Amino acid sequence: MKLKRGDTIVIATKNEGKIVELTNLLAPYGLRILTLQELNLPEPEEIGLTFKDNALLKAQACADASNFPSLADDSGLSIRALGGQPGVFTSRWAGPSKDYQHAMKKINDEILAIDSHPDRRASFICSIALCFPGKQGAFSFEGKIDGEFVWPARGSDNMGFDPIFMPQGHKKTFAQMSLEEKQSVSHRRIAFQKFLEICVEK
Repeated sequence: MKLKRGDTIVIATKNEGKIVELTNLLAPYGLRILTLQELNLPEPEEIGLTFKDNALLKAQACADASNFPSLADDSGLSIRALGGQPGVFTSRWAGPSKDYQHAMKKINDEILAIDSHPDRRASFICSIALCFPGKQGAFSFEGKIDGEFVWPARGSDNMGFDPIFMPQGHKKTFAQMSLEEKQSVSHRRIAFQKFLEICVEK
């Protein structure tokens, strides 16, 4: 089952940064894009134990509520020194107020509490899911990019933990990159390319 030009798709998130990135990635394919806000739909609670679980849960709930194919993204930062945390619980580190400045400081404090010269290796992981209404089809795709945790935070982009992640082979954090630069290398782009190959007519 593939999406084609003119089809409607709902982006199943209220995260403005993700909406901008996914809308930009979808733009060349002629799809009619709707958001949860436009449809006045709630964002499902993330209760899965993996990125894939959460992405599928959100996409299916949105597809069933809207009666349109729905695309969801669940992503997070995995830091070696913290045993893979924040991981699937990335957004929870920011708390109900989504205070990522506080969350980034908390991460740095916890890393330094473990070791004054910590292992700074980190990865950003993204799972993208496309679900159709009534469980007529469900697909998921994962992207991962390796890099390192950096401190202090760098860049003016306030999307999540972008200011503390520098992808391997680059001298900028995600937050210091333009949208085009970030999308050329990001975990979301890798997952999105896999989604395109299987789910979208070229």
